[in-house]
Amino acid sequence: MVRESRGVPDDPAGRIVVVLDLGGVTDKAAFMDRCARDLALPEWFGRNWDALADSMADPALWPDGAGERGLLVVVQGWRTYAETRPEEWQVAEEIFAEATDRGPGLFVTLGLGESSESPPDQPG
Repeated sequence: MVRESRGVPDDPAGRIVVVLDLGGVTDKAAFMDRCARDLALPEWFGRNWDALADSMADPALWPDGAGERGLLVVVQGWRTYAETRPEEWQVAEEIFAEATDRGPGLFVTLGLGESSESPPDQPG
């Protein structure tokens, strides 16, 4: 994972921030492609749930310095995928939670639900 955020404020805890933007994602294949792109996963990433869980939990795949400073993954634009494929989204949420629980240094949080390229779903 090497793609750091743009337009997302620095993390007050000093962690490196990476944005996983799921805007426009409506199925598992597109979800896995977006994870591979935004999290800068290696070519050998298997594009399945187990591979995603393993990749997120491996500090060797995090951006430079994240092993020491920590990594904050901000998931944006997730709402359409969650509504279109609720069973798949539930698995994704479980993977995010398990990756966060596996050890210190990684935290995954959900943004408001819209893409970073779209206006927010609520005013203000």
